[in-house]
Amino acid sequence: MNFNGSTRNPRNDSGMPRHYGFLLLPGYSLIAFASAIEALRMANWVSGQDLYECTMISPDGAAVTSSCGVETRADASLETMPDFNSLIVCGASPVARTGNESVIRWLRQLQKRGMEIGGIGTGSYLMACAGLLDGYRATIHWWDLGSLRDEFPNINVSSNLFEIDRDRITCGGGSAAMDMMLFLIGQQHGLEIASSISEQFVCERIRPPQHPQRIPLQARIGTSHKKLIEAVSLMEANIDEPLTTDDLAFHVGVSRRHLERLFKKHLQSVPSKYYLQLRLEKARQQLQQTETPIAEVARSCGFATASHFSTTYRNHYGVTPRQERTAGP
Repeated sequence: MNFNGSTRNPRNDSGMPRHYGFLLLPGYSLIAFASAIEALRMANWVSGQDLYECTMISPDGAAVTSSCGVETRADASLETMPDFNSLIVCGASPVARTGNESVIRWLRQLQKRGMEIGGIGTGSYLMACAGLLDGYRATIHWWDLGSLRDEFPNINVSSNLFEIDRDRITCGGGSAAMDMMLFLIGQQHGLEIASSISEQFVCERIRPPQHPQRIPLQARIGTSHKKLIEAVSLMEANIDEPLTTDDLAFHVGVSRRHLERLFKKHLQSVPSKYYLQLRLEKARQQLQQTETPIAEVARSCGFATASHFSTTYRNHYGVTPRQERTAGP
């Protein structure tokens, strides 16, 4: 079924629409899915042609509930799906690491057909589990980048907004899904149509693939003070072996007292406390997203012993690392 409700041949023969299948998994990101499918719908509208056709797929053919509780009706199941040109996997948010065995087997079958397959957000993780990304450039939401690199060393993982490598397309999710689809629409039907869609959505520009997912550090910390940005950058680059406040001050070329004043004025904190928070956030991410032993998590985040890590973590988050892992995100 296409966007105006008429049935069309799903094959991508001359004059026929390109058919995208969207596999929606429970807990999928609604903003990422909507950003992708709306770009295709708008391509039909601005061109006055049926350029694209979409089918919503769920594992069992039933409606699927998104991460924010909105349900989307499925047109097909894994067993009853029609033919299509490309599949986009819309993964759960946060990533679901179990319960996807049937989907992974299905993806491996599609791979044998030489089909173009893509992942939005954590959809990349399922593609990786199925072996679809070995030897490819790929990305995933920045929160999951580290775990994807650790679990799948044969993937060339990037922090780019999206990646298009041969017959594999992946993006970080969120609004990046729209940038990815606009880029593909531009490749398939010309930049003029893609630009018209962007204007309809009041998007000032189409971001390129190599655009980083995370906003610049100065925007994240809310200041453009050069020395402060240098200090925080050093902290983020030295999580496993934390620098002392004196070391930080030396490397950025200011006195310890001046560095402490900068942190107090712009970040309402002191260097040591801010640094500790960064390390604990990194540890929390690993606990929620990986099976790395807690002692190893402690070492990778700059804690000399697991007991010191556990005490510090509990004081900050109100739960121990073990409880954090049991509870999940």
